[in-house]
Amino acid sequence: MNTLLLGCSDNDLKTAADLLRQGEVVAIPTETVYGLAANAYDDTAVRKVFAAKGRPCDNPLIVHISSLEMIKDIAADFPDIAKRCADEFWPGPLTMILPKTDKIPLVTSGGLDTVGIRFPSNAVANKIISLCGFPLAAPSANLSGSPSPTNAERVMQDMNTRISAVVDGGESDVGVESTVISFDGDGIRILRPGEISYEMLKTVSDKVSIDEGVTSKLPENAKVRSPGMKYKHYAPAANVILIDADTEDFKKYVQSHKCDGCYCLIFDESDAVDGVPYLTYGITSEEQAHYLFERLRQFDELGAKTVYARCPSQTGVGLAVYNRILRSAGFNLITLRKNS
Repeated sequence: MNTLLLGCSDNDLKTAADLLRQGEVVAIPTETVYGLAANAYDDTAVRKVFAAKGRPCDNPLIVHISSLEMIKDIAADFPDIAKRCADEFWPGPLTMILPKTDKIPLVTSGGLDTVGIRFPSNAVANKIISLCGFPLAAPSANLSGSPSPTNAERVMQDMNTRISAVVDGGESDVGVESTVISFDGDGIRILRPGEISYEMLKTVSDKVSIDEGVTSKLPENAKVRSPGMKYKHYAPAANVILIDADTEDFKKYVQSHKCDGCYCLIFDESDAVDGVPYLTYGITSEEQAHYLFERLRQFDELGAKTVYARCPSQTGVGLAVYNRILRSAGFNLITLRKNS
């Protein structure tokens, strides 16, 4: 089948909703990255998402809503701490893991008795969900393991002929997937970092922790409650090597390890290494989040074989950037900082 490329006109959004009601898969824009959407209640439709992505079925999907009213059919419990998080951060890039109702099929939840729920702030996503009248299960709209797409062109590169339609809503604002959290009483555990940071969550609860899976590789047999925790993700074809070093040590390391087809991913031109081509991804953590996945895809277009990447901060949204690039490197981290 040929994949339709739709815009954001009322007619095009109605077409997208009609396809979703028919059990088809449609890629939609969100403020984080583009999502591969299907009716969260329809196990046959959700299986099409897994097939299109080539995604393991034990990797849970996030369910997207367009109103708080939808929660009662999805979550069996909505505790006070979740309500406080919703008041503070919804609509927005925060996913909350909650006990699921029987209305959510096990294929959507990755076989778990919990489900991730998110209320996106993107107006196009919300309009489509509202037109459908049901929540949408929507992982990132890329082939499993590759960098997430932040524009419709990248979605089409991965998904043309694999899904029914792509809605072009322009560039994603944030550039990395949502923060995923779970609850333990009044405590919040970050399972996957995103734009809603540790520091921001501390304004809701003084009991915020970061799961070990954020910065460490989990065992192959681990049962995960959030997408993005278990498998190698976000990776270009090139071998990515993450280097935690100051500017001079980074340059020395790359100079002594130069090879055919090597490139650098650096903050700005001041990090450039003589004789080694590079792409920049920004000085601030917000810039790095916005540009990271696009730069990783550009390395594939350049035919890069090895990418030496400067290590971002681990505070604020920087932790999300660190998590994504660490996973794209398959946890191949070289630490040269003397105080690390």
